[in-house]
Amino acid sequence: MNIGAQLYTLRDQMNNDPAATLTRVAEIGYKHVQVSGFSYDASELKSLCDNLGLQIQLTHTPPERILEDTAAVIAEHKRMACPYVGLGGMPFEYRCTGDAKKFIEDFTPAMQAFAGAGLKFQYHNHAFEFECFGGVSMYDALINHSDPALLGFTLDTYWVAWAGLEVPALIKRMAGRIDVCHLKDLAIIENQQRYAPVGHGNLNWPAILAAFEEIGTQFAFVEQDDCYDENPLDELQKSYTYLEETP
Repeated sequence: MNIGAQLYTLRDQMNNDPAATLTRVAEIGYKHVQVSGFSYDASELKSLCDNLGLQIQLTHTPPERILEDTAAVIAEHKRMACPYVGLGGMPFEYRCTGDAKKFIEDFTPAMQAFAGAGLKFQYHNHAFEFECFGGVSMYDALINHSDPALLGFTLDTYWVAWAGLEVPALIKRMAGRIDVCHLKDLAIIENQQRYAPVGHGNLNWPAILAAFEEIGTQFAFVEQDDCYDENPLDELQKSYTYLEETP
């Protein structure tokens, strides 16, 4: 897989000094980034990344823009040479009812437009998708009722583990559906679940990484939603070092 940095981890730094922040990301060794959680101009961001040898591969784009401003979203992704249009979370009106079929119905025109432009839509999970409605989880319903050519899944390792599932087993079951993923560790500190750099928590990374490789996942983005009192760039460095040293 190609290892990248989910810039949501660095959202405050990206809003304050994107050039210096991206320079440090490149110095760590990352070659790919996901855009999420900060304001940006697509052309300016692409120029910054080009100068540093970084490639933008995925976004998290607000659902209302995906539905109501589809053409502009496509144009922005084209300017950034970004192949994947990501949704970071399920809008509440679908989440509260578990209505995956309605979500697919409403978003299909945008997904078709993305596909027609050579892009692909990606859905990012949290834990709530694994709640069952009528004996079927919303996540399974999303898989079962969507077209694999139109909808991919940005599987987030932390949230799958948080929901109580065995991460490598789910990855293997979803072969052909996971183009990109989020690598995020789960640690227990003072009896509380915490985000952690990859390799610094309790997830079985050799098995997880092998599963992603087995099914052909293309890009893996390191993400840490909260770095607590640590510098987020230092946390991304820890994750990168672990991944580089893991056979």
